[in-house]
Amino acid sequence: MSDTYSQEHSYQEHATEKSEADSDAHRRVRAPVKTPVVPDAEDKPFSHGFFDKDPATTAARKVWLKISIFGVLALFLMIWGVLPIYWAALGRTSNNIHNLSGYVVDFDGGEIGQAVTQAFKNITSPQQMSWLILDAAQFYGGPDEVAQALLDHRCWAAVTINPQASTNLNGSINAANASYNTAQAVTAYLTSGRNENIYNMLQQVTSILTTISHTFALSSSQRLASRSDISTLLQSVPQLVIQPLAFTINDIRPFNVPVASAVDYVGLIYLLILANQLLAARVESGFEKRLRLRSLILLRLLWPVTLYFFVSLMYALLSLAFGVPFGRKFGHAGFVIYWMMSWCAMCALGLALESMITLLTVKFIPMFLILWIISNVSVAFYPIEVLPAIFRYGFAMPFYNVSSTVRTIIFDTKNQIGLNFGIQFSWILISCITLPIFQWFVRRRQIKALEASQKAAREKA
Repeated sequence: MSDTYSQEHSYQEHATEKSEADSDAHRRVRAPVKTPVVPDAEDKPFSHGFFDKDPATTAARKVWLKISIFGVLALFLMIWGVLPIYWAALGRTSNNIHNLSGYVVDFDGGEIGQAVTQAFKNITSPQQMSWLILDAAQFYGGPDEVAQALLDHRCWAAVTINPQASTNLNGSINAANASYNTAQAVTAYLTSGRNENIYNMLQQVTSILTTISHTFALSSSQRLASRSDISTLLQSVPQLVIQPLAFTINDIRPFNVPVASAVDYVGLIYLLILANQLLAARVESGFEKRLRLRSLILLRLLWPVTLYFFVSLMYALLSLAFGVPFGRKFGHAGFVIYWMMSWCAMCALGLALESMITLLTVKFIPMFLILWIISNVSVAFYPIEVLPAIFRYGFAMPFYNVSSTVRTIIFDTKNQIGLNFGIQFSWILISCITLPIFQWFVRRRQIKALEASQKAAREKA
């Protein structure tokens, strides 16, 4: 019985092998015969002209033309759809200077005070600052308190007619006091470190005060001409007759670190570009196709933040190496604050790119990058107050808040660093919410595409 079983088993195995062999042979017979492609001996690389009509060159030329034309159309769209944001931000600033307020405070109460305040009251042009004539009683601390109001960002410039200005002038004229300095009568306070670009336009403050000085000198000389001792005054104190009123410009927070422009404006563009350079590694490696959704999301959120930590350190050290004085306000902590702000800004800017590349892909992310740069740069050059109203969004943009922090650290302007960090964290949080959503959507679409291709392959087989 054992022998019979062995024979049957051997027969079944032989029959199975024969059946499989017949099946393989049958498939080989049915399989289409593929004719090997023999390359054209004359179709060599680097050997064709632009207008050659061979199939390969014609096909390549059509693809090249298609890509070029669509690329130019995309550039047209960017030029008219995105770049006008920047042009609009800078093109109307001179007409919006009236949105900046200035204080005029008369601590004198005499003829000098009246002349100066009346001159500022007559300024109504939209291309001039809006000057507010304030009662000296609001500033118990005198001119120093007015200067503090400027530091608190309650105004953009301030002019004080200093106490006893008229009394001191008249007393010096009567006593023929040559030591009297007429520039002590009026002081104009500025803070160019708050925004050096707008203060280049505010030379009008000097122009206004110069005009007031000339007008007052004319009226004063007419009054002094009737004095019997006018000849003596012209010989002993000619400046009191010729220029009885002068002024002092006191820039209490001067923009005196030129390299700071690389930190608070132009360098911010580089910061965004550096963040963009880290996007390609994940896409080019194909690593994301090996990972589960949860692992991929964690990778895309945590790995860039880790890299930005070290890149921002190198960026901050570069500024330190070129002499940016980070220790003016906070001492050695100033550098650390700047480093942390640069890190948060890179995270806010870079994670937004990381999120958007999920939907736009590497092919179209440059368009978003340009929009991201322009929308940030447009609100960081001039004060937002002089920009059209639509640019009020700038208060919530990463560039603006980095610039604000830098100016506080370097020029000791109003401290809003807590708010600046809060806005950066808000952008990071938005990316932490949107990136997983976008990635889930794309992964779902990828899975459907994979299943469809597998089904098609099975049906074809």
